[in-house]
Amino acid sequence: MFAFFLSSGLFLGWSLGANDASNVFGTAVGTKMIRFRTAAIYCSIFIILGSVISGAGASDTLGKLGAVNAIAGAFIVALAAGTSVYLMTRLRYPVSTSQAIVGAIIGWNIFSGSLTDTDSLTKIVLTWVACPILSALISIALYKLVSSLILAFNIHMFKLDALTRYGLLIVGALGSYSLGANNIANVMGVFVAVSPFSDISIFGLFRLSSAQQLFFVGAVAISVGVFTYSHRVMETVGKGIMNLSPVAAFAVVAAQSIVLFMFASQGLESFLAAHGLPTIPLVPVSSSQAIVGAVIGVGILKGGRCIRWRTLGGITSSWVVTPIIAGLISLIALFFLQNVFEQKTFRPVAYQLTPAALARIEQAGINKEKLAPVAGKKFANAVMFNHVLKKTGLGPEQRAFVLKSAEIDAIVVSPAAIAKIDAHWFSPEQLTSLKKLCGRTFTHEWQLADALARQSDQWRPSAHDSLHNQDLQNKLAYLYRLLRITNAPSSANVSG
Repeated sequence: MFAFFLSSGLFLGWSLGANDASNVFGTAVGTKMIRFRTAAIYCSIFIILGSVISGAGASDTLGKLGAVNAIAGAFIVALAAGTSVYLMTRLRYPVSTSQAIVGAIIGWNIFSGSLTDTDSLTKIVLTWVACPILSALISIALYKLVSSLILAFNIHMFKLDALTRYGLLIVGALGSYSLGANNIANVMGVFVAVSPFSDISIFGLFRLSSAQQLFFVGAVAISVGVFTYSHRVMETVGKGIMNLSPVAAFAVVAAQSIVLFMFASQGLESFLAAHGLPTIPLVPVSSSQAIVGAVIGVGILKGGRCIRWRTLGGITSSWVVTPIIAGLISLIALFFLQNVFEQKTFRPVAYQLTPAALARIEQAGINKEKLAPVAGKKFANAVMFNHVLKKTGLGPEQRAFVLKSAEIDAIVVSPAAIAKIDAHWFSPEQLTSLKKLCGRTFTHEWQLADALARQSDQWRPSAHDSLHNQDLQNKLAYLYRLLRITNAPSSANVSG
């Protein structure tokens, strides 16, 4: 069943490859500097590398926007996003896959009664504005720099032509890597929370996480889209907005590659944080917006008269329409899948301020007296509970902490479940700590995490090691899925 439901993610990946490959090689193909087949080969290889090696960063923010907790729901979300992207691809518009998946996730949130994380949504929407502007500024700077170097060194026309071809291949490869790293979250991000995979070791040389395995499958689907259907959109980007010279094409692709890398690199984020500098949010930004912004930047530098504003208007209009279409398709399809085909599109999550949750909230410095009117009451979903919390006067961050603390679950550490665990993924000390909890039950996810942390340092987050923290989150998410009593109703009678 997982393989069947994953098919919509593969369709979305194919749609992304068909549409977004134009963003890294469209200008090169449109200017006749690189053949389409060559571009497709380079694009596919580096998309796969970028997805597997660096795809985890942006997927975390997308997961916070809405944690799709049922495989059938993830199927519909990916299908809705893929369908909206496909429709725009048929119209030859380089649309934003990021906007499509965000619209589809919000549709799932509305249908399931889940809360849309406004902080994550605001962060993502702001990048939709900042991305094309930043890309335009970088393309202007690069174009002026490259033009100055050509004049300074008096490069012969034939030599310049050869250098430009190599340059377009290099920046196209880097752009493809960045595209995979940043946009694989759009393709497979909704499946991460429901993935049945565990980490695997490849000949003892390196380890692939469950998310990386999903990202590899999604990247292959993107590559198929590149080869089978991206040529038409490449022509729109390469020649539709304005005619680009080879040097301008180089500046445009380089600018887009830099912008995508900036919003996907966990290494860059760690470097900036370590030096006390403002960090760049790790979000799946739109490669379409980045490349269009870069093209406009060069066009403005040349006076703006060469820009085909009508084509540009059609592209920007498609950016507005795409998330709306994806959200509507998501809502309608979820209704039919659940009510007509009787598939479970979401796992109901109830909320209750149990004594344990109130104690945790008090330890965090939040005045629990404000919560006295709702203590012990049970709420069917996050939207209902958050509506009541707003009346308590708590701030957004405090409400988010209360919501997470009050989320009801039914987790049992049983010998049968422990026997199913992939022992190669967990350290001996981590497994020993888990076995000591055998027979225990927990009302909240965080109670299991706290109990494990009290048993061993290896279950505690690190203040400095982000890789350890990411691995810890993956293991805990795997345990929650494995130990959860899926058929039992969420009940506060289960105690930790």
